[in-house]
Amino acid sequence: MRFGDQRESGNFTDDTGRGGVGLGGGGGNALGCLLPLVASRFGIGGVVVLVLGYFLLSSMGILGGGGGGLSPGSQVSAPAGQSTLDPNTKHFTLQVLGSTEDVWGKLVKGYEPTNLVFYSEADQSGCGIAQSAMGPFYCPTDKKIYLDTQFFNELSQRFQAPGDFAMAYVIAHEVGHHVQDTIGTLEQAHQLQARAGETEGNAVQVRVELQADCYAGVWAANAKTPEGQPVMEPGDFEEGMRAAEAIGDDTLQKQIQGRVVPDSFTHGTSAQRMAALRTGFQSGDPNACKF
Repeated sequence: MRFGDQRESGNFTDDTGRGGVGLGGGGGNALGCLLPLVASRFGIGGVVVLVLGYFLLSSMGILGGGGGGLSPGSQVSAPAGQSTLDPNTKHFTLQVLGSTEDVWGKLVKGYEPTNLVFYSEADQSGCGIAQSAMGPFYCPTDKKIYLDTQFFNELSQRFQAPGDFAMAYVIAHEVGHHVQDTIGTLEQAHQLQARAGETEGNAVQVRVELQADCYAGVWAANAKTPEGQPVMEPGDFEEGMRAAEAIGDDTLQKQIQGRVVPDSFTHGTSAQRMAALRTGFQSGDPNACKF
């Protein structure tokens, strides 16, 4: 990707030096936020276990990567209060976030940017405890994105989906959920889920996730450098498509349990996720991203 001197967003919080937080607080919010769309995680593969108001999530899949000229750095132990965030990863992530602010500020009237929280191992979100195993997620209660950047390493290595656009896709997908929150789609989905059974509720969630994938493509199509050139370079989109394929519900379920259970899908199949990303990228129009 070609960001050059693209500005960094200032809408972030670095909690990586906190050393993680315990699971003792905030769990009461988790129950209320599960269907109201903290189920808007990037690609957990549909396995969510709710225990006593906390959600404990298997580390099944999400997206990220570190090829294409950018290697995600490792977070290392540090004294409490000292950031463990790799400077290169931080710079790239905040350039992507800044670009999404520019694009969606033009596409959505009255758009107010989200805030991205970097954390390590665990943190407290407005929707309960944030844990690394959950992958990146958007919390509609506090309107923030939560990201442990170690996740980028896992997806690059475990899921063989490297690349700077794969990393950008993760961030843009979560920003897509903030766009949905802004225009009322998340509230609409919450109302539908409240009246639905489990299978129907999962189907609503799939629609939410696929639209966020499509919005990630819309951002990529509209993202420009400060000089007005597209940030996307040859090969970037293919990185995103490989990532979308790697974290489809059907692909993850086959890998982990050896069989596919369509009624439990929460993010969409590999084919659906690839199609949604392609639709957004080829159209560049959020109106093409149907809920």
